[in-house]
Amino acid sequence: MKGNTGIKRILLAAGYSALGLRAAFVNEAAFRQEVLLAAVLIPLACWLEVTTVERILLIASVVLVLIIELLNSAVEALVDRIGSEMHELSGRAKDIGSATVLISLILTAYIWGEILWPQLFG
Repeated sequence: MKGNTGIKRILLAAGYSALGLRAAFVNEAAFRQEVLLAAVLIPLACWLEVTTVERILLIASVVLVLIIELLNSAVEALVDRIGSEMHELSGRAKDIGSATVLISLILTAYIWGEILWPQLFG
């Protein structure tokens, strides 16, 4: 994109982003599952009778999972590109990426539970 400025640069960047989203959706089963989860939870968050801040937290936690999954997929693709042989650092990078996804899912479950528990059982 060197040399491109203004609207042209923005449009090119948006195109590359769309290609990245498509690549993740086509090639990463976990991303597809999390998109499905988001397709259910985000409308649910909009439907629930919660405060604006609670709604923002519910939606942001789900979007955070998608963001982290995209980063994890990028790390995995880069590690796979470097080489297919087993290496401790490659395994560690993939494991750490996976751990970030797990932590984001735990955070999402905590936020949803903390907000919905009183409504359902309080």
